[in-house]
Amino acid sequence: MRFLTRSLGGLFLLALTLGLLALSGRVLTDAVQTRLEGGGPAMPARERVFTANLMTATPVDFAPVTLAFGEIRSSRTLELRAPRGGEVLELSPGFRDGATVQAGELLVRLDPSDAQAALDLAEVDLANAEAETRDAARALTLARDDLVAAEEQETLRRQALERQREILVRGAGSEATVETAALALSSARQSTLSRASALNAAEARVDQSATALTRAQIALSETERALRETRLHAAFDGVLSGVSVVQGRILGANEALGQLIDPTAMEVAFRLSTTQFGRLIGADGALIDAELSVGLDIAGTEILARGRLDRAGAAVGEGQTGRLVYATLEAAGGFRPGDFVTVRVAEPLLDGVVILPATALGQRGTVLALGNEDRLEELPVTLIRRQDDHVVIEAAAIAGREIVTERSPLLGAGIKVRPVRPEAAPGTPGDTAQDAPGAPARMAATDAAPAMMTLTEDRRARLIAHVEGLSRIPPEARARILAQLAEPEVPARMIERLESRMGG
Repeated sequence: MRFLTRSLGGLFLLALTLGLLALSGRVLTDAVQTRLEGGGPAMPARERVFTANLMTATPVDFAPVTLAFGEIRSSRTLELRAPRGGEVLELSPGFRDGATVQAGELLVRLDPSDAQAALDLAEVDLANAEAETRDAARALTLARDDLVAAEEQETLRRQALERQREILVRGAGSEATVETAALALSSARQSTLSRASALNAAEARVDQSATALTRAQIALSETERALRETRLHAAFDGVLSGVSVVQGRILGANEALGQLIDPTAMEVAFRLSTTQFGRLIGADGALIDAELSVGLDIAGTEILARGRLDRAGAAVGEGQTGRLVYATLEAAGGFRPGDFVTVRVAEPLLDGVVILPATALGQRGTVLALGNEDRLEELPVTLIRRQDDHVVIEAAAIAGREIVTERSPLLGAGIKVRPVRPEAAPGTPGDTAQDAPGAPARMAATDAAPAMMTLTEDRRARLIAHVEGLSRIPPEARARILAQLAEPEVPARMIERLESRMGG
């Protein structure tokens, strides 16, 4: 019992001690807080100053670029088909998939035996028809002569009848003589009619022989064409594709043998949104005559070709949106139908606009400009369009003002900032949109004037060896790249891509 009493007393003393410690801590905390809040002299408040990147809004003439993706197509493709059936006797050595052929080159020769036999028979039939025509002409001449002789005889018989009648009137003749002369005249008339009928038959024979001659000539022409069709020639210079025939194969009429593609007649088909398409049409609703560039990335380098807008699709198509646009290409060496390419279309030039980074434009269509005492002002602007990571703005409201290029939640109207301006390069204005790294104002001229650099001999040799070892590059593209690498100055963009593929 005494032990339990002492234990309870100890617990009570421990609880009392902890409570006193907690109370003293609370008193000490309140005292310190009271001293910090009002117990000492007040500290003067200082305004926070934020750092802001600025650039001068300088009006420039800017040609926006519409970026799209398209497919290379051939505007001149010939499907090779067998005009008639037969056995393949001969194939051209160059009749292979991907081979280049010349116009007029023999590609396939079929067995001409049946066609040659038909031609020989047609020539014999034509000779018979010509002989029949000559015989009919001679028979017509004879029939005409016979008719003339019969008419002359009829005339003589008529004259004899008239003399007998005159003699009878004078009383010197007899009725029997007159009747005999009348019967002779009647026989002469019958002979004339027979000769006229023979002439008509001769004329009909001439017409029939002429028709038979025409039929024989047509049959001969058909057999000659059939013989020519046993030899298939290339209609134009081009490249063979999809070749599927071997020597000795029995072909059916109109069976497909492959395709002949003209590599110099290429076009690109690409789809634009309705908004993008609206920027490329004129007042008459037709496509403007805009230039474009087409790029194909092959093994670290880009094959480029120039072109112009040609036409737009007649219909949108089921399940499609926007507009399908076609453009013709100039000197599209290295491109093949089916290539997936990048298309950059130059839009009409915009006069006097300001190019700013997209981060400079606020959600309410405003920008922050530097004002008096380095304080910011919020200015409303008119957005013309967006170009990649930049925006194109009308220059009237902000021309010449310094604009914040990177907005943040800490920046707003009335905030004081510490301006950070880009350093100007030697001889160039550093505060213009055109001189900002990656500014779209220079994008329109990037393809026309790429950055060039000079290579050392070792570096040039390594790049040439790398390109020569690439088997996936078409021969035309490889020759073009090697020619560029042999120049004193080489495009820096091409060097960067090649070295990235080399791993150095």
